Amino acid sequence: MSRVVTRWLPAVLVPVLIAGGTLAAHAVTDVPLPIKTPGQVLALAASDSINAFSGTLQQSSDLGLPELPTTGPAAGAAGSMGASSADAAAASALELLTGSHTARVYADGSTKERVQVMDTLAERDLVRNGTDLWLYDSSKAAATHVTLPSASVTLSDGAASSPTRLVPTPSQLAQKLLTNLTPSTAVSLGANTSVAGHDAYDLVLTPRTSDTLIGSVSIAVDAQHGFPLSVAVTARGAQTPAFSVAFSQLSYQAPSADLFSFSPPAGATVKQQALPTKARLQAGAPSEGATATPVVTGTDWTTVVQLAGSIPVNLLDLPLLSQLTISVAGGRVVSTALLNVLLTTDGRVFIGSVPVAALQAAAAG
Repeated sequence: MSRVVTRWLPAVLVPVLIAGGTLAAHAVTDVPLPIKTPGQVLALAASDSINAFSGTLQQSSDLGLPELPTTGPAAGAAGSMGASSADAAAASALELLTGSHTARVYADGSTKERVQVMDTLAERDLVRNGTDLWLYDSSKAAATHVTLPSASVTLSDGAASSPTRLVPTPSQLAQKLLTNLTPSTAVSLGANTSVAGHDAYDLVLTPRTSDTLIGSVSIAVDAQHGFPLSVAVTARGAQTPAFSVAFSQLSYQAPSADLFSFSPPAGATVKQQALPTKARLQAGAPSEGATATPVVTGTDWTTVVQLAGSIPVNLLDLPLLSQLTISVAGGRVVSTALLNVLLTTDGRVFIGSVPVAALQAAAAG
């Protein structure tokens, strides 16, 4: 069953956020539903077989990141370093990490998927229809087209990704969370609720350890279909979610086939892009001393991931990164409500929903 995954969260954050509430988007009411145990709601979610739907997703993030200027001294300094493009990319990622965002999502099986990310004055479309994969950015009037080797390709080798693996739907996040449940997590039920007009059970996951930044995760499970309608992550000690994604509108009817047919608008610049082969991906192997694959230490909520490869050491000198991070022994840290990222002085990257000291311990070996 295909699931829509994150576009507005940088890829490095997803494994941690989905491993970690009370959801503000929940319209919490006294919804009369048959009484179920947490185990029965887990089984209900596991029985979900929805693979055709259309709806509107609302994502909200309040991670405690500082507000950064898009123009001014920082941008000028970046240009003088010849790093303006890297700074711009980082700023774009930061913009997607913060505030609220809206996306329309459509799916009809695993080979017909469309995501429309609605920006203030622009729109980004990602469309898959069989072997055709399109990305269109109206703000740049630019489109990219990729032809897949077959309609059944899953693109799981990292060479590319389907549209519905670029925006996190509650169903995909919940699938990751519930598949990896261990005794480290207490499972309970909150008040029955209604999301996007669908009555739901509120499944709450709470870490049994205090050595994590995560306080709880709330998953609204459709009482009739078992389809996850919303997911929210609340930081330890907080009362409101730091991250939430929820349907504000949802239909289980298969979308019109026309929605998966895409033609670039007149005047758009079109780029034909080949799908990278595994050999090409492997050509960018990490340098000597860097890890070839991610290194994982800790377990469950206290997991620390050392990313494969390394980053250029001069990346730490980017003005934007300097504003976004704080200096600590051994490097710099991006600190948010739900996870910390340690960039070491020798180019390694450690991520975890854990205190900074735990990342430093992992870096020290």
